[in-house]
Amino acid sequence: MSNTFSQIYIHVVFAVQNRKALIKPTWEDELFKYITGIVQNKGQKMLAINGTSNHIHFLIGMKPSCCLSDLVREVKKSSNSFVKEKHFTAANFNWQEGFGAFSYSQSHLNTVINYIENQKQHHKKKTFKDEYIALLKAFEIEYNEEYTFEWFDENELD
Repeated sequence: MSNTFSQIYIHVVFAVQNRKALIKPTWEDELFKYITGIVQNKGQKMLAINGTSNHIHFLIGMKPSCCLSDLVREVKKSSNSFVKEKHFTAANFNWQEGFGAFSYSQSHLNTVINYIENQKQHHKKKTFKDEYIALLKAFEIEYNEEYTFEWFDENELD
């Protein structure tokens, strides 16, 4: 696309199916590197990636020609296969259906990157459910909690 200029930053969030704590510190870096490779191979720029045992966050610089749903579908499909092929967990590993996507301006990048990089510390104080609802509310995204969070254990802090 000649003469096309853009600045699109998207923060993506998705969870392990049923929000099971299956992502282990011993192999999460390999998973994050693999996901980074997928994003880069699709021509997008990974700015930050991190997560906890049951969900991940990443921030990308996205080209306007990218279809976000296709990219996330490929990330989830390929990384799901990667986890299974590497036998990282004996449990049946799958990603939860759907994802959250939130757009940010250039002026907010450092804040979002810092937020993503500090996920483990952040979740010592706040559940994923509370975090996700806060994002949905901050971005004024309508949702039905009855269906969105039916698989959450309110007492978990991961």
